[in-house]
Amino acid sequence: MFRWRGSLSLSLVLVLGSCLVQAINGQELTRGSFPKDFVFGTASSAYQYEGAVNEDGRGKAVWDTFAHSFGKVIDFSNADVAVDQYHRYDEDIKLMKDMGLDAYRFSIAWPRIFPKRVYCNNFADGTGEVNQLGIDHYNKLINALLANGIEPYVTLYHWDLPQALADRNNGWVDRQIIQDFAIYAETCFKAFGDRVKHWITFNEPHTFAIQGYDVGLQAPGRCSIFLRLFCKGGNSATEPYIVAHHTLLSHATVSDIYRKKYKDAQNGSIGIAFDVMWFEPMSNSTEDIDATQRAQDFQFGWFMDPLFFGDYPSSMRTRVGDRLPKFSTAEAALVKGSLDFVGVNHYTTYYAKQNQTNMIGILLNDTIADSGAITLPFKNGKPIGDREPDELHQTEVWKPSGMDDSNNPFTSIEDALKDDKRIKYHNDYLSNLSASIREDGCNVKGYFAWSLLDNWEWAAGYTSRFGLYFVDYRDNLKRYPKNSVGWFKKLLKSS
Repeated sequence: MFRWRGSLSLSLVLVLGSCLVQAINGQELTRGSFPKDFVFGTASSAYQYEGAVNEDGRGKAVWDTFAHSFGKVIDFSNADVAVDQYHRYDEDIKLMKDMGLDAYRFSIAWPRIFPKRVYCNNFADGTGEVNQLGIDHYNKLINALLANGIEPYVTLYHWDLPQALADRNNGWVDRQIIQDFAIYAETCFKAFGDRVKHWITFNEPHTFAIQGYDVGLQAPGRCSIFLRLFCKGGNSATEPYIVAHHTLLSHATVSDIYRKKYKDAQNGSIGIAFDVMWFEPMSNSTEDIDATQRAQDFQFGWFMDPLFFGDYPSSMRTRVGDRLPKFSTAEAALVKGSLDFVGVNHYTTYYAKQNQTNMIGILLNDTIADSGAITLPFKNGKPIGDREPDELHQTEVWKPSGMDDSNNPFTSIEDALKDDKRIKYHNDYLSNLSASIREDGCNVKGYFAWSLLDNWEWAAGYTSRFGLYFVDYRDNLKRYPKNSVGWFKKLLKSS
């Protein structure tokens, strides 16, 4: 079977998205199927959940601008209210406690901590004023979680870049963002690190580099493909690589700060979460096998190789050339090993094959064209199905996971709560996971379900429902437990 070529020597935390796997041996799943310290949790992000975009000093994020731009969100909605967790976190924490969950992964909204462009060009002169109301909110949220026996797992950046920083030299395109992020992150370590023991610097940097700066389908919507018909600015041939480079350096800088100044006293860990699609060769030809490796290099290896080996994959160096930024000797040393864990959001598996035509390169001139690989979810009209790569059985892991339903306006609430497919999904996935612990010796640490509630799903708006709880968008955002909630409660109370 095709394998990622890296050697995974560090312990990994895997935060998995949607991949359906088969149950093992039909055995009944119980909490006793997992180690005693195994963590069950659920997950969210600030922009998808909080709402309250104009309250308590919060500044504007790039997603505020993007969502309010005509035609950017499929149902023309925005997240001004989202599911209002900013005001309803106590209610939602009670839902988690009632389920018997151990942990909650959420993100801090950068624009709530630093609402405006308050950073100085000379950082020795200061960093500007912190929004205390933002600090107060997350203190209350963290304290409420802990009071209910729920461990907070905090993501520092889940795509909501302050608009003020995007306005200044395009945010992640500008190297100054490394210091901006470091100031923001250290502010969070100081304010919350006495209670937060699990820090995730970035959620899915590959996604926001590609979707935000290559194809322009997500905030801030920069691209140059198709004669820039959909984007007002950007360069798809260079900006995704620059954004990824600055993200890796930002992560490494923040990790270095945490390890030197906070880790010993706070006794926490710091890592990063990636989106990873697995690829299988379309055929057994050498060309397709090589294309499959390149597809993986241009996704997972793009970030993993620098973190483990100090440089980008050789295939990227060869095919991208001078457009791919270079690490200095000091930067390579800073990035290499700058994590205690790695998160992997694994959604699905695609076939990959050699791109036999240059037409894609002519039309796109971007990262997709650079890989020289075409990826598809089907072969000969048949879908590949969802598959978990063998590598995930060989590492220490945490796993959030989830699946969505369409938001059909003609489906009654009663019928929407009957999510048997979701139950089967989690049961099958966890059965496989349990087997990997027992039979393969995989040191798996936990499983987080995405997501606690139906929520605002980025460019898909409210058309997609991932929640264990149904949110009634027509009736004051009331929460209703889907059948999967009862299934989880039974599982978590079993022995």
